[in-house]
Amino acid sequence: MTHPRGDVSIKINGEEKTLRLTLGALADMEERFGGDLSALQERLKSPRISDIVLVLHALLTGGGAGLTLEALKASDIDLAEASRAIAQAFEALSGDETPGKSQAGELPGEGGTHGA
Repeated sequence: MTHPRGDVSIKINGEEKTLRLTLGALADMEERFGGDLSALQERLKSPRISDIVLVLHALLTGGGAGLTLEALKASDIDLAEASRAIAQAFEALSGDETPGKSQAGELPGEGGTHGA
């Protein structure tokens, strides 16, 4: 579920946590993936599990979850739910929250002819 601030809820270890795409989360992802947002977008078109975990951790940190990366890796998380929640967090950033439009792992501006 998304909220006006762009918050997305996800269950981790049976507890509701909040994903939030903050500037700090974006900066963390750029640093971890070694590129800008365009490079991150390209990489996440075919993500590895480790990519999903790193993005999820950055978004959870933005949402104030306080989980370490190691604790997140050991957590009970549904991969499909995590992928959907990540996509929803990025959709909230672009203001594009059309139900059923995104695919798991997709970032704003992917696919289609946006601005092309």
